[in-house]
Amino acid sequence: QVQMVESGGGLVRAGDSLTLTCTSSGLTFSKKNMAWFRQAPGQEREFAAASKWIGSNIYSTYYADSVKGRFTISRHNANNMVRLEMNSLKPEDTAIYYCAAAERWGSDYQDAEMYNYWGQGTQVTVSS
Repeated sequence: QVQMVESGGGLVRAGDSLTLTCTSSGLTFSKKNMAWFRQAPGQEREFAAASKWIGSNIYSTYYADSVKGRFTISRHNANNMVRLEMNSLKPEDTAIYYCAAAERWGSDYQDAEMYNYWGQGTQVTVSS
């Protein structure tokens, strides 16, 4: 059974940094495409960042324009862990953040429908 658990959310001020962690079990983590999505109140879940498995231990990263240059996704295969380092946080970054894993990769990598497994989410609140 696949389990994915996010942690690290909290309340911070604009300009602060925060790192989210997602630990998974029950899947071959090193061969999965991993991503972070977020969902603000009243809005649809939106893509934030992804780590695409290319082969062996080679990965490429992708970011939404809204977080590019501020967020960094990284993975730690030995611990079945993916992190999202968030810098220069803005009030509009306030959302529940979810990690997700996908068996395949496609041009729809920003679509939540592509992902097979999800965590329960962790709340990030950025005050102005």
